[in-house]
Amino acid sequence: MAELGLYSYQEEVVQRAIQGDNVIIWLPTGGGKTRAAVYVAKKHLQNNPGAKVAVLVNKVHLVDQHYKKEFNPHLGQDYRLVPISGECDQKDFFAYAVKDSDIVICTAQILENALANQEEGKHVELQEFTLLIFDECHHTHKEGVYNKIMNRYVEKKLKGEGQLPQILGLTASPGTGKARSIGGAVDHVLQICANLDSVIVSSKQFAHDLKKKVPRPMKRFDIVDKRPQDPFGDCLKFMMQLIHDFMAPASDITLREIGTQEYEADVVILEKKGVAQKNRLLAQCALHLRQYNDALLINDTVRMVDAFRVLEAFYSTKTSTAVDGTDFFLLGLFQENKRKLKKLAGNAQYENPKMEMLQGTLLKQFGQGDDSRGILFTKTRQSTHCLYDWVSNNANLQEAGIKAAILTGAGNGINYMTQNEQKDTIRNFRNGSLNLLISTSIAEEGLDIPECNLVVRYGLLTNEIAQQQASGRARAAGSVYSVIAPAQGPELVRERLNERLEDLTSMAISKVQEMDPQEFYKKITEVQTNALLMRRLGEQSKDKKRSRFNGAGIQLLCRSCFVPVASGSDIKLIDNVHYVNVNPDFKCYYKVGGQVYLERTFQEWEPGRVICCAACSKEWGMEINYKKSALLPNLAIKNFAMDTPEGRTTVKKWKDIAFTVEEFNFNKYCKDKFPDMYD
Repeated sequence: MAELGLYSYQEEVVQRAIQGDNVIIWLPTGGGKTRAAVYVAKKHLQNNPGAKVAVLVNKVHLVDQHYKKEFNPHLGQDYRLVPISGECDQKDFFAYAVKDSDIVICTAQILENALANQEEGKHVELQEFTLLIFDECHHTHKEGVYNKIMNRYVEKKLKGEGQLPQILGLTASPGTGKARSIGGAVDHVLQICANLDSVIVSSKQFAHDLKKKVPRPMKRFDIVDKRPQDPFGDCLKFMMQLIHDFMAPASDITLREIGTQEYEADVVILEKKGVAQKNRLLAQCALHLRQYNDALLINDTVRMVDAFRVLEAFYSTKTSTAVDGTDFFLLGLFQENKRKLKKLAGNAQYENPKMEMLQGTLLKQFGQGDDSRGILFTKTRQSTHCLYDWVSNNANLQEAGIKAAILTGAGNGINYMTQNEQKDTIRNFRNGSLNLLISTSIAEEGLDIPECNLVVRYGLLTNEIAQQQASGRARAAGSVYSVIAPAQGPELVRERLNERLEDLTSMAISKVQEMDPQEFYKKITEVQTNALLMRRLGEQSKDKKRSRFNGAGIQLLCRSCFVPVASGSDIKLIDNVHYVNVNPDFKCYYKVGGQVYLERTFQEWEPGRVICCAACSKEWGMEINYKKSALLPNLAIKNFAMDTPEGRTTVKKWKDIAFTVEEFNFNKYCKDKFPDMYD
């Protein structure tokens, strides 16, 4: 295996896959799972004339990374490879790309779309492939796209439908699935095995070599003292109490402690209750309380000024959109206290002690004058921007030579990055132009990031999988894994729990590996059969729910001001994605904002402008220009309330509505809009 330079432990874990078994390879971050997969793919193609391999990833940027860094350099001379993501035109002719290639590297969603699409040139069958490789395969569960693909596979297997492709899964940790006992953890590992129809393998004989190749960093708990005084936070809590008093007659819900995630969950429920009860006072107070609670959480994580800026930005959009006394009270409350909050936020005497600890942690590593590299993990996109601003304006950190950048998930909006921005940031980190990434969970898994000698977990409450993957980023000699948290705080408690869950995962995997093969395959077939039955029952329930009401009997209202704006029958579905309002009278209910720009281009449509409620400026969605001739409002149902025959309700996603939506008929739309052309 010298041509691919496999280590002894890699040679060990690929053996069953080379023999044609369905296998999950369990190796830690940095253990070379992808290189092992390249070797399996090569042997598979050599041993099976006419074979076809699909390498599936769960993030767009991993398509290019796997193609350029691993598969093409080692297999490109002998085989036809094609990388396909949502950014390239080949996705529109996926079936032809598959036919003309030996190895397809793509996002799993593209394959799922092709399996579901019956149009010629776009449809493929699972049996067209002989090997499916699932990167970060622990995501094969519930409604994830990996599991949707494997649901198709398992159903065909249980029905005995022909020759199916071999499966190869790659993971650094399957986790325990929230189990706290060995029995529950074993059941979770068996569930992952059943979902992927695979055994799970790890290094046993050469575990010592693996440990030397992938050393664990030194773990350090940097404990922060409690804030002695917090007048800024106290002021926010006082304002929240005034809102509680204002809405007291309308609310019978007991809210948990202010400034916690539990409180946030409570006010989310309170807002929904206000909408359902047609009580705008309750709904709006709940929305504003959530903003104040967010500010408290930010104040506890980063600087006071960051919390103030978030509130200031929120209320800057409210000054011209007040519609009743509730709005005037809430807006007036902030305006009355704005100057005091700003003054407190600028007083260094009351600053968050976590910032001082973070500064010390960074200086301890970067102040040594060597080529240090680190990743600072934080919870939200918003906090990455706050921390970047702090690092960039901190004289001590700049003097230490810290060159920081933000790395967050791709998307649209002020706190999102484009795919190209992600690639540029990672490239600059790799070549040394940057030496500190301030990142959300996106940098925990999959990304080709050079070895770091410092990983900081800052204000994070995550599971054991995320903790293991973040820790695995600190692979340089003498590296440090720092957890910055208050004594007895929830972050510290969770970190300790994750350590125990990591051990529990290893124990569960060992027990599954020790099972009698006949017993193992009997068990996963039983799990697969039960899952198929439950899935069919769930689909029947969803179909029944979706046809519960007729669209004409549903009225849509702005979720903010409760103005009725549309009938459910006005909504049509385009390409199983876009829910648009085709009623021309709808235009009088909304106003347009700025142009929406997307990094990707689409074959059938292009984005237009943001649309907002004409009465209160609540954002509803955006216009889309369909086939360059139909400008239609594309709506997000989370921004609306629905009056149904059984009362008022809200949902987050269109899939959860209780009425049937018809497909958009483009020809009928054109005839209705331009009748003279069809006479």
